[in-house]
Amino acid sequence: MIKFLDIQKINLQHQQEIEERLLKTFRSGWYLLGEEVKAFEKQLCEYIGSNHTIGVANGLDALRLIFKAYIELGIMKPGDEVIVPANTYIASVLSITDNGLVPVFVEPDIYTYNIDFSLIEEKITKKTKAIMTVHLYGQTAFSDLLIKLATKYNLKIVEDNAQSIGSDLNGVKTGNLGDAAGFSFYPGKNLGALGDAGAVTTNNSELAQAIRTLANYGSQQKYVNQYQGLNSRLDEIQAAVLSVKLKYLDGENQIRREIAQRYIDSVNNPEIILPETGNVTIKSRHVWHLFVIRTKNRDRLQQYLLDNGIQTLIHYPTPPYKQEAYKEYNHLSFPITEQIHNEVLSLPISPVLTNEEIQHIIDTLNSYTS
Repeated sequence: MIKFLDIQKINLQHQQEIEERLLKTFRSGWYLLGEEVKAFEKQLCEYIGSNHTIGVANGLDALRLIFKAYIELGIMKPGDEVIVPANTYIASVLSITDNGLVPVFVEPDIYTYNIDFSLIEEKITKKTKAIMTVHLYGQTAFSDLLIKLATKYNLKIVEDNAQSIGSDLNGVKTGNLGDAAGFSFYPGKNLGALGDAGAVTTNNSELAQAIRTLANYGSQQKYVNQYQGLNSRLDEIQAAVLSVKLKYLDGENQIRREIAQRYIDSVNNPEIILPETGNVTIKSRHVWHLFVIRTKNRDRLQQYLLDNGIQTLIHYPTPPYKQEAYKEYNHLSFPITEQIHNEVLSLPISPVLTNEEIQHIIDTLNSYTS
């Protein structure tokens, strides 16, 4: 069986370094807010090009804390609106509603699956305070039009960079394109921890300080609480692992690009729609966290691949506004989003796939008939 993602094999590539770093951290006797977190935050700043990195507990908290900080700083207030893609993972929307803000959904581009920038302006109202752009599946979702809209209407741009670490636009990495960005280091991400972990990056010192304070119970000084905060801190063990793995990220992303190009060049089946990257080269923008195809009879194709020893996943079967958790939005209809959610299927793609496995996936896709 070709696993969708062999996390164990990915981590074992760096076994010796990770184990040495973990042992050092264990023996240090310091497990929170210590030197490993400081070192990783510095590394991520240098990698992304941002002035500030705040390690937090997970990717959802990273986004939650950005909005919470904007509210504490008086830039937003409950009831304000945040524009968000309709087809994102639910965490993007949870971060908005958890702060009493209102998500305003926008359809994606049918080809790139990222937010359709041309549809944003018609959704902007006097209550709109931010646009969340989600770099979905590993592809940069940013444009000159987005910057123009944010400038024209005085809006913040919040990047959901959970799936796209290492991608860029004209040499500027995602996570350093907008006002603030949330990262997830869930084990299955391109840069994955050994558990939950996340981070926020920003160039705004006041925002960074507010986020760091909020993430530590709203406290800068022990037992003195400035805000009603959260407990959301990146721990030393996860930081140690991430510091090791960050060094190899660009190389592993390049392997993903090469596999993606091989799929694009070799899969030739009229029943399968391959992903597109717009008018920018794959090499410059996409880190292929997921390789997502579309087909009319998705369940049949998924079973066919499974019968041939290939595990796949669906990202995602149900859009956030159709979830039971958001009953108040269930009446909404976004045809492109719903088409995408009914047709998408994610193929295996990772730095540890073998040439033989890749060829088997290609041959199986090419032999499929519905």
